[in-house]
Amino acid sequence: MAVSEGIEAALADVFAVLLPQVDERQRRLVLGAAARVLGHGGIRAVAGAAGVAESTVSRGVRELAVGGELTGRVRVEGGGRKRLRDADPGLIPALLTLVEPDQRGDPESPLRWTVKSTRKLAAELTRQGHPVGADTVAALLRAEGFSLQGTARTTEGARHPDRDAQFHYINDQVKAYTAAGQPVISVDTKKKEVLGDYAVAGREWHRAGEPVQVRAHDFPEKGAAKAVPYGIYDITADAGWVSVGCDGDTAAFAVATLRRWWEGEGRHRYPHASRLLITADAGGSNGYRVRAWKKELADFAHVSGLEVTVCHFPPGTSKWNKIEHRLFSQISMNWRGRPLTSHEVVVNTIGATTTRTGLTVHAELDPGSYPTGVTASDEVMDALLLTEHDWHGKWNYSLRPEPPAPTPAPRHEDRTQPDDRAPDWLHHPTLTGMEHAAFTDLLAEVEQYLLDHPPISLHHKRARRRTLRRGPLSLSDRLLVAILRHRWKAQVRTLTTLLGSPAGGAVSDATHEMTPILQALGRCPRPAPITAPTATDLANLIGRTDTKS
Repeated sequence: MAVSEGIEAALADVFAVLLPQVDERQRRLVLGAAARVLGHGGIRAVAGAAGVAESTVSRGVRELAVGGELTGRVRVEGGGRKRLRDADPGLIPALLTLVEPDQRGDPESPLRWTVKSTRKLAAELTRQGHPVGADTVAALLRAEGFSLQGTARTTEGARHPDRDAQFHYINDQVKAYTAAGQPVISVDTKKKEVLGDYAVAGREWHRAGEPVQVRAHDFPEKGAAKAVPYGIYDITADAGWVSVGCDGDTAAFAVATLRRWWEGEGRHRYPHASRLLITADAGGSNGYRVRAWKKELADFAHVSGLEVTVCHFPPGTSKWNKIEHRLFSQISMNWRGRPLTSHEVVVNTIGATTTRTGLTVHAELDPGSYPTGVTASDEVMDALLLTEHDWHGKWNYSLRPEPPAPTPAPRHEDRTQPDDRAPDWLHHPTLTGMEHAAFTDLLAEVEQYLLDHPPISLHHKRARRRTLRRGPLSLSDRLLVAILRHRWKAQVRTLTTLLGSPAGGAVSDATHEMTPILQALGRCPRPAPITAPTATDLANLIGRTDTKS
């Protein structure tokens, strides 16, 4: 008999509620049971009410009739659609041909210069006659042992034949110094940072939807301030010292940081030290080829009374220097996601860096000016008390704590100038922005300029005496006060006192005289990031406490 429309509608409501809750086999059994109950015409009626094929209902009827134990399978063995890798044996070889690493350089590869995303791989496979989707490509790649990976920094280029031997040599030196209770430090310059509201790598906790607002682009503004962190890591004490500079990353800046560390921490932590071991990389401001580095170290050795030994890591191996992964990496993690808007932020963030193993860091601002391009002459290098080690003397050397051998200083022919009044410490490279040899060269340029541009109303011979002996200050003192006035805004009365109270107006006259000359020579000093108007301010810049001599 035919099934009434009311019964079919009721079955449709029952199936709509029940069938989504059961698996495929159970669904067939429910449909088959309903068809058996309805009798003749039940298969067609159930198929119409459930919205399935009549063959599915018929299969359920047969499964009920056969019976049997439950196997836990939804489908019979071998049932269901075949996997693409089985249905298309050429799919996997075609996919591997596209993604193997050497295919990027294969001129015949269709994806030679293309980023191999799953969408592009699927499109290319489909074009080759292997229709497949992007999700399936991703699943096939994972099944073949592929995963998304970035590049790995492992290739180091040319290896020096004595690289490993130099590592062993440094290790032996460190062990010997540590066993003897002598200080061992690792030094280097951290990457320069542009100050401002620029994006910084990393993330930190903020309220949802309230990230720190930074610039849309990372292009620094013209003249944007920079922070130059130079670090010293005390290997034995697990302590860091970082000077944040405002100018160039030079040898003078590096050794100035070393002096600050020794005066502030080193000599107190190692009161009986007679030697100091420094491990450094091969390049940068503390590279083994940098003459100014060795010259500044020699001055430090003489003042501190320490025999300074330096061991450089071979070229291309700076990441093995302890300071890189013991100090700098921790600093980078501490300021992740935080815009470095000022020198104060940089100093405070570095100083707050700690680790669970006990690392402590002291940070301070070094406002000094350290111009680049300063080197040491052959005569200065020959006079250094430097001893190269038997093993790779260019990488390993020691500087004795003795006064350097005197170098002949150029003397001017004119004997009519007044004696120099300025104390020696005012000629410090940090204050003048140049080494002593560079100051002497500039003095010679100024003297020649004066001789080439005498007053028109005077005979040349009288002009020479007039220009080289003007007032109570020597030409060297006049040049020095002009530099200090321009660089540090030093007060006139301060310089007058430091030069022994010369006649009134002498310092001002010297500044007015030297400024146009320096401008004509293109050597007018740049103003420093801060001012140092008083004698105490000038002395503090070089760590000096006495301003009398």
